[in-house]
Amino acid sequence: MTEITASAETTERTLGILLVSSSAAVFGLTGVLTKSIHADPLTITCWRGFVGAILISLYVLWRRRRAGNREPLRLGWRGWLLAVEGALASIAFISAFKFTFVANVAVIYATSPFIAAVLAWILVREPFRLQTMVAAAVSLCGVAIMVWSGFATGNLFGDGLALLMTAGSALYMIMVRAFRDTPVVWAGAVSAFLLFILGWFVTDPLAVSSRDAILLATFGASFALASILWTEGSRLIPAPESGLLGSAEVPFAILFAFLFLAEIPPMASMVGGAIVLGAVFAHAGRDWLKARSRQASSNIS
Repeated sequence: MTEITASAETTERTLGILLVSSSAAVFGLTGVLTKSIHADPLTITCWRGFVGAILISLYVLWRRRRAGNREPLRLGWRGWLLAVEGALASIAFISAFKFTFVANVAVIYATSPFIAAVLAWILVREPFRLQTMVAAAVSLCGVAIMVWSGFATGNLFGDGLALLMTAGSALYMIMVRAFRDTPVVWAGAVSAFLLFILGWFVTDPLAVSSRDAILLATFGASFALASILWTEGSRLIPAPESGLLGSAEVPFAILFAFLFLAEIPPMASMVGGAIVLGAVFAHAGRDWLKARSRQASSNIS
């Protein structure tokens, strides 16, 4: 019986690793898809939101029916706040890719867990560990090098949008932890619908070429797929392992930008990126090793 249980746990963990890793790879396509579409950033977020919202909504309803507990989908003011904040961060995210290198956006975004830790300490006095403080300081140095290079390369505005988006994403993480009773995935779907509605008032989403229309539909589907893969995968593996695997989104984004766009960032961006990635993977790897050690100790006892 114990062997069967252990085998089932191993299978679940393997599936979780595969799903979260696949999610990181699909998320890594964001920069390539954004730069491949000729439409303006708001039109992109509009259609990405529309297609993604439909698919994510179908997923939420499927999960709800499968669970059989009929969890309420009422957002309340907390859920609506999450939706609006997520929509604003998405606009900054997509816009950033249009004004700077994919590598810059991906690497700056990788610092969001550290910014979230700092904001949580400032806003709700949530303590954070020395290792997180050190990793945050190191990654900040890397980001400073990248942003400083933006003065010479003309990408400063895009880097600034990436920083704004990262701060917004960090705030979103804090809100998700604080609003534990809020249906987060459903709030994400509503956020995507809000982007679609905003697009109709501010821009002309129908004024796109057939080529862009296909890419926009692909973008929305990839966004939904990545979100669903991560949601399902993170249920099967510990949070530190999920965080470590999710960090692979950054090298995937840089690799795809090189393969599909032939985009090579300047040396300062590569140096700063290497510093940030070193801090991110060292921090996530340390958490993963600690979790594995605790798991091994509990298995022995």
